[in-house]
Amino acid sequence: MIFLITIIVYILSGLLAGVGIGLVGLSAASIITPMLVALLGFNAYEAIGIALSADVLAAGISSITYFKNKNIDIKNGLIMMISTMFFTYVASYFAKFIPNNILGGISMYLTILLGIKLIIKPITTSKDGHVLNRSKEKQIVLSIIFGALVGVVCGAIGAGGGVMLLLVLTSVLGYDLKTAIGTSVFIMSFTALTGAAAHIIHGGTDIIALIICVVCAVIGSRVAAKFANKTSNKKLNKVSGVFLIVFGVVLIIIKYFMK
Repeated sequence: MIFLITIIVYILSGLLAGVGIGLVGLSAASIITPMLVALLGFNAYEAIGIALSADVLAAGISSITYFKNKNIDIKNGLIMMISTMFFTYVASYFAKFIPNNILGGISMYLTILLGIKLIIKPITTSKDGHVLNRSKEKQIVLSIIFGALVGVVCGAIGAGGGVMLLLVLTSVLGYDLKTAIGTSVFIMSFTALTGAAAHIIHGGTDIIALIICVVCAVIGSRVAAKFANKTSNKKLNKVSGVFLIVFGVVLIIIKYFMK
């Protein structure tokens, strides 16, 4: 019975993470990490490694869908990707020295905060409505700096990377919402690879959890990405926000009131 419940948690966490990735480019660790930590008592460092592994393939599948719908900018995302990958790996190593409760707790509360952000202050930029006039050199410098910042956060707590990329691409670099999501998941698929490798090498992993979470995340991300590319920006923000808030609240209830 316990084994069956464990498998169900793996499946649900993977599917929900995939939906988050496909909808708004969330890191799978915003969902998989708190679920494995709160429901199954996983070590947070190991859970983050599994989540980042799910990010690799699920984000990759989502980016293909966004590319087919012309909602991805690969060329201009490469510089930020390189910067993010480097700092993700470095931060991933030092993350093992952070207390377990801090890692798991940050991921859980970040989920709710991200949901509130999308509802209260949605990203409403459009392809022709928000273009920044900035020199190519300045654009490159900003990409490197913010890529480093995203990498540190993603590697240290395994969460926020996708959403931070989304905010940087829309607010700082002037992307519209769907192109920002597509570019974000493209970058995340590579940065997550370095983070996952570091976490698994230095902290080990549960093979069964890894396989199930990754497969389910891929399925969920493909379905959600198709929906996100066909729906309006307004609806996309609301659906994603509600999804995150409800999910985060449920996790907190389970962790603190259902022991």
